[in-house]
Amino acid sequence: MTQKRRKRRELVLFFVVIAATALAWGMSDSVYGNYFKDAFNVTATQRAFIEFPRELPGLLCVAAIAWLSAYGDAKSNLVAQLFAFAGLLALALLAPSFGVMLFFLFINSMGMHLSMPLNDSIGMSIAEPDRVGRRIGQYASVKTAMGFVAGLLVFFGFRFNVFSFTTPVNLLFLIGSGAFMIAVIASALLVREKVPALSVPRKKRRKLVFRKEYRYYYLVTMLHGVQKQIAIVFGAWVIIELLGKKADTMSLLMITVNFISIFFMHRLGRWIDRFGVKRMMYLDALTFIFVYIVYGFLVWGITGEVLTGTWPVFAIYALFVLDRLSMQIGVVKSVYLRSIAVTPEEITSTLSVGTSLDHVVAIVAAQISGVVWTIWGPQWVFFMAAFFSLGNLFVAWRIPKESPFEKIQSALSASERQSASLTDE
Repeated sequence: MTQKRRKRRELVLFFVVIAATALAWGMSDSVYGNYFKDAFNVTATQRAFIEFPRELPGLLCVAAIAWLSAYGDAKSNLVAQLFAFAGLLALALLAPSFGVMLFFLFINSMGMHLSMPLNDSIGMSIAEPDRVGRRIGQYASVKTAMGFVAGLLVFFGFRFNVFSFTTPVNLLFLIGSGAFMIAVIASALLVREKVPALSVPRKKRRKLVFRKEYRYYYLVTMLHGVQKQIAIVFGAWVIIELLGKKADTMSLLMITVNFISIFFMHRLGRWIDRFGVKRMMYLDALTFIFVYIVYGFLVWGITGEVLTGTWPVFAIYALFVLDRLSMQIGVVKSVYLRSIAVTPEEITSTLSVGTSLDHVVAIVAAQISGVVWTIWGPQWVFFMAAFFSLGNLFVAWRIPKESPFEKIQSALSASERQSASLTDE
């Protein structure tokens, strides 16, 4: 097998992994809010508490990645997919009590959180050196395309009463666990490929990486933890709790997000290559600030019955979509990390440390937000998120205009253009 064919096979297998994982995610995590509401009738405070076992794996991720690092990224990712599969399969078949549900939610979440830094690392490891941004955009496009498919399945399944969160067997989660099984198989095949960057044990990764050079990466990662909780938990909870919408409405919104993202993420990857990390991080910060300020005032108007009729509802829907799109600009963090990495071997370890910091903040933010929502009102949750997003502006201002990695990218692009010109001549 030639090197080119081998590289293509590695990319295809990885695309299958991320596609299957995204499909499973869309049929589970994206509707967990409705699942908690319909199956357990949780309050806003209970919804915030659920985030502890759901986000705790992110906190433990750094230790788990360090322990698994001796086996290489490919085998570690296989373990992650097995955890995700087992947890969701149990939720599908057991119709668990609230306490048992939290345990299997933890198992499923452990697998998903382990796969986050591993997929970023694997994706960048097998990407061509001069096409990292473009490949990341393609990976994200595949994720959103499968999220779109999952949204369609969820919408029609609930609209025609095929799916339900109160039946003994949760068919939606059962299909999702089947998608995770496909990811398990593709991950096992990727292990068999024995890609040097993914297969060779790297015992140095056992050491946690806390470097001064990575301080801004850690800061934006922690800020992302706050923003993620607001967007995923409380942005959705506005629609579920305040507007009283069901899973079919949420799935329609996710269909819209994923349909736009199919094109948006592909373009985003090109923007990263074209405009650089600094400008994209400015865009990331400004979109968050805008979305959460408007979100806060809209929610304030709805709860105070100042804004009535259908237009505030559709405005919330539009903000939900825009919020999810702005969340995706966060992929620039991984490119930024690669641009400042002292050695390539530190990328996976640093990503896992970042994931853990993200989730430490996310757990705390969820509990604080639940209290703020209950005592002072939901609008202040979004104003708080807008305030913390100012930190993203600070990081965008502080990082260099062009990193060493971007200089390499520019040189490679110039070399390619020169080669192409010579060929044309």
